[in-house]
Amino acid sequence: MTRAQDKRIPPAESCVVRSMLEKWSASQPDKVFVKVSTTEEVTYRQMRDLTASAAAGLARLGVGQGDNVIVWMPNTVDCMRVWFGINWLGATYVPINTAYKGHLLEHVLENAGARIIVAHASLAGLLAQVDTAKIETVVIFGGDPIAIKDLRVVPSNVLDNGEASSLPDVDVRPWDLQSIIYTSGTTGPSKGVMSSYAHLHAMSGAEGFYMLAPEDRYMCNLPLFHVGGTIPVMGMLSRGGSISLVSSFSTEEFWPKIRETETTVVLLLGAMTNFITKRPQGPEDRDHPLKKVIIVPLSEDAPAFAARFGVETYTLYNMTEISTPLVSELNPGKIGSCGRARAGVELRLIDENDCEVAQGSVGELIVRTDAPWALNSGYYKNAEATVVAWRNGWFHTGDAFRMDADGTFFFVDRMKDAIRRRGENISSFEVEAEIAAHPLVNEVAVVPVPSEFAEEEVMCVVASVQGQAIDPRELIEFLIPRLPHFMVPRYVRIVESLPKTPTQKIQKHLLRSAGVTDDTWDRERAGIKIRRQQL
Repeated sequence: MTRAQDKRIPPAESCVVRSMLEKWSASQPDKVFVKVSTTEEVTYRQMRDLTASAAAGLARLGVGQGDNVIVWMPNTVDCMRVWFGINWLGATYVPINTAYKGHLLEHVLENAGARIIVAHASLAGLLAQVDTAKIETVVIFGGDPIAIKDLRVVPSNVLDNGEASSLPDVDVRPWDLQSIIYTSGTTGPSKGVMSSYAHLHAMSGAEGFYMLAPEDRYMCNLPLFHVGGTIPVMGMLSRGGSISLVSSFSTEEFWPKIRETETTVVLLLGAMTNFITKRPQGPEDRDHPLKKVIIVPLSEDAPAFAARFGVETYTLYNMTEISTPLVSELNPGKIGSCGRARAGVELRLIDENDCEVAQGSVGELIVRTDAPWALNSGYYKNAEATVVAWRNGWFHTGDAFRMDADGTFFFVDRMKDAIRRRGENISSFEVEAEIAAHPLVNEVAVVPVPSEFAEEEVMCVVASVQGQAIDPRELIEFLIPRLPHFMVPRYVRIVESLPKTPTQKIQKHLLRSAGVTDDTWDRERAGIKIRRQQL
């Protein structure tokens, strides 16, 4: 069998950006691909032309096949056409976090080694404060060019009015590098995950995202520099469907945007689901076009969410490096589950020596796939991290799971976030799930803090529902019947909101560093001591 005949690898017209745009702009030119608002939408033909123009402009700036191009922009149509234009040339799209600055920004600029960066005007000035590594040219969107050291700074109109006929004829294949997406890097230097077109197709494809259909409109409410923003775009582009594009998730704007953009599918991270569920009920709860909601993780609020808003629910598990290996059935009933292994993946739970653990025991999830190129291609310019993650021929996720007798997987914790208290291993995730069930808790993070005895104590940091106040004593009394004695937090700290990355990940390292602050409540000092139940 030749490589071209290998049915495990998707054809270019199903996964390569240029090929997909050409196909859909020819077969359904007037179908809306991106809807931003009632007054802003882009058809497939328009997106193809915008992309070709951007590609021609980038080519004039010297971008060629195999080059890395950094994109530092918020969620906009311009960001998408630059992304697609980069890929049209066979170059690699390197989006970076819009919150980066200082050393974090320097690290990704140096690691990517790009000569060109496309940046929003509100961010570009930060380049003057850091070592810009190999950057030579800055393309500015959203404002006028400004002087930045000795760099060449040009306006965004250099990417306008280009013609596809002037572009070089490049052969872009499914196994070629499509993007380098940097992981959050909240506890250390960000790693650049190398993804082929085939990898992103496997991630957003029919096995993992089987609930998506060509007639759907999938809301992109996570940043385009994040895999959560990449999946809606690539998933719907491959299906000839459409996306709605919003700048970020907003509790207040969620339902108005769903209605305005006629969105039918959305993915909600756990905190988002909580925010929406705890808003007052009203007659408009069923007045919307939304049909399918992917809830990650699957909280105990999921059935109530489905019933209240009249939607189908699903859950799944994914990360930047893998390709949606776990997905649930429609309206999953096992709270806290991530679903079962999808077709085409092999999964194991292993101990620290890569030996498989007994069924029902907790172990690190490792993954491999039947199809070539269906997982990441390693970490860019980081051979050591690549070898560690890919040891023994499996990709190691760093996430702890357990599996029940039916083959359903349950996320336990990030391996590094587990808490060790008086001889017991505690899942911060499981404690957070119980605290989030309290009607006045809007968001929560559980972190370890040093114990005066040995090992660690459990601390929870909570933010209340707007306009409400949480009594730490009452919260602990709520948790005592719901948690084993050793998992009930000793410390409770109440804040207005939790620190988060632009992708809505709680920055636990900041909470761990802060530790027990002056405003932290200590249940033991308050006289509440919880003992093991005597049997």
